[in-house]
Amino acid sequence: MTDPILDSLRTALAARPEDTALRMAVARRLLESGDLAGAMAEAAEALRHDSGCEEAREFMLSALAAPSPAQVPPSAPAGFDWSVAENEVSDLVGPRFVDESAEDPGSAEAYETERPSLLLADVGGMEAVKERLEVGFLAPMRNPELRRLYGKSLRGGLMPYGPPGCGKTFIARAVAGEMGAHFIVIGIPEVLDMYIGQSERNLHEVFAQARRNAPCVLFLDEVDALGQKRSQTRNSATRGVVNQLLTELDSVAADNEGVFVLAATNQPWDVDAALRRPGRFDRTLLVLPPDAPARTAILQYHLRDRPVERIDLTQIVSRTAGFSGADLAHLCETAAEKALIDSSRTGTVRMIGMADFEAALREVRPSTGPWFNSARGVAMFANEGGAYDELLEYFRKHPND
Repeated sequence: MTDPILDSLRTALAARPEDTALRMAVARRLLESGDLAGAMAEAAEALRHDSGCEEAREFMLSALAAPSPAQVPPSAPAGFDWSVAENEVSDLVGPRFVDESAEDPGSAEAYETERPSLLLADVGGMEAVKERLEVGFLAPMRNPELRRLYGKSLRGGLMPYGPPGCGKTFIARAVAGEMGAHFIVIGIPEVLDMYIGQSERNLHEVFAQARRNAPCVLFLDEVDALGQKRSQTRNSATRGVVNQLLTELDSVAADNEGVFVLAATNQPWDVDAALRRPGRFDRTLLVLPPDAPARTAILQYHLRDRPVERIDLTQIVSRTAGFSGADLAHLCETAAEKALIDSSRTGTVRMIGMADFEAALREVRPSTGPWFNSARGVAMFANEGGAYDELLEYFRKHPND
């Protein structure tokens, strides 16, 4: 039986996928209908769009603490089977470890490992970011003799931060390609588990697998959600995940030699201070919206397989300052949609032209504005120890952003 309210919410969400309040309304409706896995997926997607969304985080934590069948609340839908829901949530948020006697929960390759062929040369523009990576990370790694001579340590991780959709994962994959290393991407769903203690075991398995595949770049996406300030958390399970992450980074029980940890975040000011101390994520890398050369490369990439003619790429690049990589992809998608709809209505297939991009530019706006509004306040009034000097310098040069 269809749910007209849910259908209406989904239609509205399709038009505004970045609207986290609307997405959480869908999640609540799904939960009311008994689709716990679907509700969790929507909450996780809300956190992907806005990692600071407390409503989504609390929703996931409360769902992970689902009651046993004997504790089903009266408001649960008729016929709702919590035992089935628990299995669905477990499938969604990560592998379940039930063998407590196992000496090493990381004996199987539970997470996808790849060997990227992508290099930093394949990243368009962003020369300042590449230079920071080369000087602070790649050059010492490539020259072990000089590293030993100067006593340069590779301990500690790198934390790329900046507006969502600006290529932090892409850059991390390029770093792995430069190193010829394996690459593992881990986010919230791969770690969080509904059973007490299992999230910590999942996190241990992630690091164990990275150690077995060394050299390996382990990329923790949205680390502010996994490593949120413990002073802000009201859930003991979340505190346990932060403590486990600290233990793995310090390599108390194992050697992290050859494991290079990168942790991306949109909001580094929400990351627990213990994760930012020397030897952990002590180096930050500001990844801003792509500059003009990068926007050119991104637009060319998204138009490479599409039928285009008489496109003034220089004009499009000049009019998309502040657009994230995801915004540029959406712009190309919207322009292609205009041409498709017109071809469908007229019955004549035509190329994507500049008029389509003109129409798309009237609809698509940069999504980075809210992030810059939040970041400006942090850079100006909460720049303790000069942690955000680079961000402050950017605002001084771009006062209108």
